[in-house]
Amino acid sequence: MQGEAAADRTVIGLAGADVLHFLHGLVSNEVRPLAKGPGIVWAALLTPQGKYLADFFVVNTGARYLIDVKSDLAPGLLKRLTLYRLRADVAMEVLPLHVQRGLGEAPDGALADPRHPALGWRLYSPEPGSAPAIDWDAIRVEHLIPETGVELVPDDSYILEAGFERLHGVDFRKGCYVGQEVTARMKHKTELRKGLARVRIEGEAAPGTPITADGKEAGTLFTRSGDRALAHLRFDRAEGPMQAGSARVWLDA
Repeated sequence: MQGEAAADRTVIGLAGADVLHFLHGLVSNEVRPLAKGPGIVWAALLTPQGKYLADFFVVNTGARYLIDVKSDLAPGLLKRLTLYRLRADVAMEVLPLHVQRGLGEAPDGALADPRHPALGWRLYSPEPGSAPAIDWDAIRVEHLIPETGVELVPDDSYILEAGFERLHGVDFRKGCYVGQEVTARMKHKTELRKGLARVRIEGEAAPGTPITADGKEAGTLFTRSGDRALAHLRFDRAEGPMQAGSARVWLDA
């Protein structure tokens, strides 16, 4: 069974005795259970100020450790991981592997996408996979799942506002990692005033269009599927009708 090609993904191979210990001190999620055998974890690397830099999957295929990341973020991620490596026994290289994904019955070696059951499975293969046919944007809008480079903006997004806790991308028990202090403070000491939400939309508006409410800035429109879309909103300004350019927007209950 072959899956669809997951476009614009780069697979980085990791080797060495310190791989999981090294990543544990850097990323938002707990990766050490991957030492037990095949598995997959979704995590993010943050700035010291708690802002999102990159999200990716950390994978144990049973034969090796991998990072599955959006291709345009891969060079910067590799550079930053190399900077943090210091004397750790970790080697990193881009591998000639392709990411396949699909829904329904999973082929041998595939791993369930850890973010949400609706996202199916992922497979790491020398083969590129078939042409995409599944409407992944519709699935993401339905289940409030952000996409790298769309709803997740490097040096701007905060992972709790993007839904990482709900989507199993952050662990508050794992201890320190880069940006942990700010993330923990947002979790325990404040109520989120902004975040990812699903909206109804009537009319035409491109992704990236600012959303206003009574003439005041209320957020930004992102991925659209039919008459619904994902948006980053200020919740205190999103209780009634809003505008995105000439389109009308409402929170989707």
